[in-house]
Amino acid sequence: MASILDEYEDSLHRSVSVQQSRASVGIPHSGYVSARLEKETPIFNKQRIDFAPPEKINSLVVSSNQLCMSLGKDTLLRIDLGKPDEPNQVELGRKDEAKVYKMFLDHTGSHLLIALNTSECIYLNRSVQKVRALSRWKGHLIESVGWNKFLGSETNTGPILVGTSQGQIYEAEISVSEGSLFSTNPDQYFRQVYTLEEESGPAPVCCLEIERGIEGKFFIIATTRKRLFQFVGKVPEGTEQQGFSSVFAVHADHLPSFREFPANLGFSEIAFYTPKLRSSPRSFAWMMGNGVLYGTLDYSRPDSILSDERVWVYPPDIDITVNKPISIVLTQFHFLLLLPDRVKAVCTLNGQVVFQDLFLEKFGSLTRMIKDPTVQQIWIHTEKVVFRYHVQRESRDVWKMYMNMNKFDLAKEYCKDRPECLDIVLAKEAEHCFQNKRYLDSAKCYALTQNYFEEIALKFIEAKQEEALMEFLIKKLSNLKPSEKTQTTLLTTWLTELYLNWLGILQGDPSQRNLYLDTREKFRTFLSSPKNKDCLFNNRASIYELLASHGDTEHMVYFAVIMQDYERVVAHHCQHDEYDEALNVLSRHRDEKLFYKFSPVLIQHIPKKVVDAWISMGSRLDARNLIPALVNYSQSASTQQINEAIRYMEFCVYQLEETQQAIHNYLLSLYALCRPDSLLSYLEQAGTNPNRIHYDLKYALRLCAEHGHHRACVHIYKVMELYEEAVDLALQVDVDLAKSCADLPEDDEELRKKLWLKIARHVVQEEKDVKKAMACLSSCALLKIEDVLPFFPDFVTIDHFKEAICNSLEDYNKHIEELKREMEEATQSAKRIREDIQEMRNKYGSVEPQEKCAACDFPLLNRPFYLFLCGHMFHYDCLLQAVFPNLPAYKQAKLEDLQKKLAATSQPSKSHHRPKDADTISLGKGQQSREQIKADIDDIVAAECVYCGELMIRSIDKPFIDPQKYEEEMQSWL
Repeated sequence: MASILDEYEDSLHRSVSVQQSRASVGIPHSGYVSARLEKETPIFNKQRIDFAPPEKINSLVVSSNQLCMSLGKDTLLRIDLGKPDEPNQVELGRKDEAKVYKMFLDHTGSHLLIALNTSECIYLNRSVQKVRALSRWKGHLIESVGWNKFLGSETNTGPILVGTSQGQIYEAEISVSEGSLFSTNPDQYFRQVYTLEEESGPAPVCCLEIERGIEGKFFIIATTRKRLFQFVGKVPEGTEQQGFSSVFAVHADHLPSFREFPANLGFSEIAFYTPKLRSSPRSFAWMMGNGVLYGTLDYSRPDSILSDERVWVYPPDIDITVNKPISIVLTQFHFLLLLPDRVKAVCTLNGQVVFQDLFLEKFGSLTRMIKDPTVQQIWIHTEKVVFRYHVQRESRDVWKMYMNMNKFDLAKEYCKDRPECLDIVLAKEAEHCFQNKRYLDSAKCYALTQNYFEEIALKFIEAKQEEALMEFLIKKLSNLKPSEKTQTTLLTTWLTELYLNWLGILQGDPSQRNLYLDTREKFRTFLSSPKNKDCLFNNRASIYELLASHGDTEHMVYFAVIMQDYERVVAHHCQHDEYDEALNVLSRHRDEKLFYKFSPVLIQHIPKKVVDAWISMGSRLDARNLIPALVNYSQSASTQQINEAIRYMEFCVYQLEETQQAIHNYLLSLYALCRPDSLLSYLEQAGTNPNRIHYDLKYALRLCAEHGHHRACVHIYKVMELYEEAVDLALQVDVDLAKSCADLPEDDEELRKKLWLKIARHVVQEEKDVKKAMACLSSCALLKIEDVLPFFPDFVTIDHFKEAICNSLEDYNKHIEELKREMEEATQSAKRIREDIQEMRNKYGSVEPQEKCAACDFPLLNRPFYLFLCGHMFHYDCLLQAVFPNLPAYKQAKLEDLQKKLAATSQPSKSHHRPKDADTISLGKGQQSREQIKADIDDIVAAECVYCGELMIRSIDKPFIDPQKYEEEMQSWL
């Protein structure tokens, strides 16, 4: 296998040249085709609004889909963009020469402030039609408004900030209510809180923004033409309605922090970008004389909310002395600059112009550009025309910029749903890591690309980065599909070879002990990975060869365990005399076949532990398959070791209740060999019923006879019902044992008598003990003195038998008297029976005319009938029909034969129970034969009442409906 892998590595060099030749003719290096299937729409898609204003447009503001437009001198047009066909026109009602200077609309689209060039300000609420003058604001030319996004409502602005052309910042609040709309001024208060200055003195407040941070901290951003100020302070919880005086009071004695730039446009404008699902802006762009200051907003900073600031200078074609920018709008990745005749979009990531839109002269000069923060739409207007830009998939090319900036994580984030772009980013990141010698990171990235496998592998081989190559192969393996079996096999075997090489190098270096342990753990994780399990199992022979070629027995055993190849594991332990370990593996995995295979070896060395393991397996092991191991072991072992075999056999017999004959025979042989005392108790416990005995009786008899266990032989003879042999053998051991055998054939008195005569003969002839012989007579009632006398020699005197003879004569007398008494009792019983018969002949029963048959329920007297003692009455044919199906076959045949004979005689009379004389007259000579036939039929049919006799009891388990007629009966009920 190692040579195969070496050949594969050599082939990589050859394959790379082929891949390069393919690339030279246009074959791409990735699995994706870089082609546009459809024309992509631009990011900023312009749309001209179909609207022809009756007068020139002075100002336009949009927020929350609410558009407000100032037309001419005195007209205000309000449009709900959700209902564009229902515009609302409001007259300002000004008689003087005042013109609209600027308009400010809050984030909800509810509050509109209109600053006039006469230093006045009027207010219009979305829910009313009449504008209101703000008297407290008179005398101030309003340049900017900072809306309160946290406390405002549709009828109340909450505390807001107002910036004037003189640099003052005022705090104000506007409130309207239905009941006091025409009687109360809407401006609740108007008080100065701060004045902004530049080096030349107070400067106009160009922009104001209020943001809230964490822990009640507020950030206020204010800009002049050249400076950007930050006011930071806490507003105590519950006092937010009281305004921002506490924030500005912190800076009463010193200037707040600010950014200043030397160039001057004569004004400045700041734009913010707020994501859809957030209420606070995430980034800002400040348009001023030197360019655009761009950065993010970090609300966790203590003193400044501005973060990651950088200045993007204006594009070369923008000369602030000739065509200075008018407005700025910020999106997620771009800021748009409005020039008098065009719009430029600059990427905030690299400062490059990515979009430019030139407007025709016929539309007039561009006036202002604003963005609706709610729906992310951009509006541009001239004095005649209104345009709208839709921002579509703004992040489509952001990944390229991040990739070129080596910000690969962000690049992958923005192309994760575009696999062809993600592949390019990963390839670039992999190459970047490789060039910076971050080989492991490079391998992880390369594994996720579609680049040629051979080219990448060769790259790491040439750099001699084996660890990185392993990482690449591991990641590549994890990305393969289940159907790619060939590739999986190749990578798996290659990785195994690399791991073994690496482990071999590290194992010989004591200083690399920790790295060796870490690598070993990774290798074991690789071998035990569920994803690799099928591949490793199918190629386990190759893996075993690799492990063997490296002499790594430790991992060979580990791999065998993972593959559940426990046979190899146990064999390994046995070969190295690690018998306890081998038994532990068997006990842990409880494989019956392995127990059968390795038990003969293990029991030779650790018999007690092996038997304990067998017992713990319980009924899962078939003891018959373990008998060969025990036989081999017991033939070469001592008596003490044989006891282990007996212990397991006893466990099988008494605990598992095994009934296999081989098991019982083997236990019997062990008892006969080493434990004679246990032999007889085992036989007695097995019982005397041959059908319930599990050992072989003939084998047991031969075994006991060979070892001279006579009592056991006697017991076996008794079980085999060979009583004569049992008595003959028992007489050699003990007369009492023979007596117990002689009484066993209880149903065969002749045999019992014969057996007792054997005992008596033995006592008389062998033991010559007359008293014991007489005791035999008293022990067996079948023996008489005359049976025993022939066994005695002639010289024996009668004195020894006088008592026995007298007892025998007395028994005969008693027996004669008993017979006389039985004869007298029999005579009396016969007399009583004759009297009962005579009485029964004269017994009769009466039948009423209205009586009916118990079977058919028709009048009884219409046809021949039977009357039973129980009171039931049946027609002859009804009773025959009920009885015939339940008769045995031979009685049915006999009944049919009798009916044929009866029909063959002369025609019977109409009444079945006719008087004897009438019957005699009609039958004549056939009376004897006909009467006998009828009597025989009555004996069969009318032997007992069909309802009260045994017939009804025997039919209790029969169904009410014949199963063959069940379907027919069921259909009849439907």
